[in-house]
Amino acid sequence: MAALTEHQQMITDTARRFVREQIIEPRLDQALDRSSEFPHAVMRALWELGLMNLEFPENLGGAGLSCHDHVLVLEEINYGCLGIGTSVAANSLAALPLLLADNIGARKEYLGRLTAAHGYAAFACSEPDAGSDVANLSTKFTKRGDKFVLNGRKRWITNADVADFYVVFAREQGSKGHGGIATFVVEAGWPGVRWESLIHKLGQRCSHTGDVVFEDVEVPMANLVAGPAHGFKLAMATFDRSRPWIAGGAAGVIRRARDESVRYAMQRRTFGEPIINHQMVSSMLADMEIAYQASRLLCLHAANAVDVGNLRGSHGACAKAFGGDAAMRVTTDAVQIFGGYGYTQEFVVEKLMRDAKLLQIYEGTSQIQRLVIARDLMRQALQ
Repeated sequence: MAALTEHQQMITDTARRFVREQIIEPRLDQALDRSSEFPHAVMRALWELGLMNLEFPENLGGAGLSCHDHVLVLEEINYGCLGIGTSVAANSLAALPLLLADNIGARKEYLGRLTAAHGYAAFACSEPDAGSDVANLSTKFTKRGDKFVLNGRKRWITNADVADFYVVFAREQGSKGHGGIATFVVEAGWPGVRWESLIHKLGQRCSHTGDVVFEDVEVPMANLVAGPAHGFKLAMATFDRSRPWIAGGAAGVIRRARDESVRYAMQRRTFGEPIINHQMVSSMLADMEIAYQASRLLCLHAANAVDVGNLRGSHGACAKAFGGDAAMRVTTDAVQIFGGYGYTQEFVVEKLMRDAKLLQIYEGTSQIQRLVIARDLMRQALQ
């Protein structure tokens, strides 16, 4: 992998310094985990530094950075806290359908809002009975004059309670399967829109997750992002593009677990010497480094595929599946190296383990990623 450019090194250093000074040294990550408070102050500071909405084009006030640049920053933010990293990425996830679709007016309006002033957006696709199975979603819309009327409930929505607008996937009344699914931008303040039922999670607690309910919500024609029969493809294209970001988060938490474990293993002494000198512990640390290097390379490979326009579904899926599984394994080993201390809130590794689990679940479970990879291999073999 090529060395970082001067600009990439600069933004990486900026993000790393911010995370160290504003999150790790004051132990804000652990405080937010205990309180489940949404990190508004940190999010605003990241926005002011230009470390949010990184792939928004320059003509909309964004930085116009590449996916490669983006995952470098996300690795640093998630090194500090996966919960903060998830809510940062949620803005970009909601923006992706607008960047990929043809509704230029909605793109300028809503992405322009996120660059002109600090704010939040949310991607509203998952439902109580339709997580990875997007084709089975039940939120409905009907056409009424020059408007659409939206009804349904979305679940597992990151930034549900703070979002200024939602990018919503719904199916046309009477349609089934992949067909009939459309995409809309829905403002949080419109009549009939509400969030409820914030979910208390195992980890990533400062990233708020909840339900969003739509009751007879009138959506103007201008807010139709993708029409019926195109929404499902747009959702899949969005996930293909966003999975490298999750892999970047995985690389960040793996590196944090590795660093915490090495530091502790050099200080902790048993049988008259630091535990890093014990073969079983040193072997675990070596496996952490292998996991980090491999996860980071897969992440950067997928990001580069995005940047050169050579993206296959398996690129992001490989990076996400490997990174998520490796993060769970490494953070569990970190708790083991810390022993009894690792099972307490005195040290951060128990939080890292709880946070890492979600990497194997959201935006398609590790099992779904393997289905994506296998189907992509079949398509390639048939060409």
